[in-house]
Amino acid sequence: MKADPAPVPKILVLASGSGTNLQALIDATRERDFPGEIIAVGCNKPGAFALERAAQANLTTFVVDHTKYGSREEFDAALLAEILRHNPDLVVLAGFMRILTSDFVRAFRGRMLNIHPSLLPAYTGLNTHQRVLEAGDRTHGVSIHFVTEELDGGPVIAQAEVAVAEDDTPESLAEKVQQQEHVLYPIVVRWFCEGRIQLGTEGVMFDGAPIERPMRLPAN
Repeated sequence: MKADPAPVPKILVLASGSGTNLQALIDATRERDFPGEIIAVGCNKPGAFALERAAQANLTTFVVDHTKYGSREEFDAALLAEILRHNPDLVVLAGFMRILTSDFVRAFRGRMLNIHPSLLPAYTGLNTHQRVLEAGDRTHGVSIHFVTEELDGGPVIAQAEVAVAEDDTPESLAEKVQQQEHVLYPIVVRWFCEGRIQLGTEGVMFDGAPIERPMRLPAN
């Protein structure tokens, strides 16, 4: 008589736009050996293509439209209630373009990841590709970090680099970075589901030991 398989970690993804990182995660979690499953996809924009991607994958979806709420606190309270209804082990922000309140962030401390298109701590905020070109940087990239109350300031888990060419534009650089996003995010989510990464009191723990600097994929 075989024992029932152990339940795998439940992942809830939040997105606001086209959902390319969501698609990368959907594709990864469909691999037979992936140690987690996406249980729901939430969005703050009713018409976002991310919802279509989720529907095509037969995933549960929900919308909490931020324009229907008078304050950030009211929106976050509604979003939190919807997420808790699904009881996820991990919340993944995949292009979720909302600044979250401290109460919301604290509810998922150590259980919420975000992806940002720069090599943090450089270039927090928006328009990172244009700012990299204006600064004349030769290296750019993407970071995945635990979400804390500081915007784009949580402990960085891993990064992937891209080389900046002399003829790059913000659009071409964005495409390079996005390709690396689609590789790196599923790797980090896998690590979380395997129990290899945690948010400790001093920062990121990997395999039970603190990391001195983010793990990094080489430039390409």
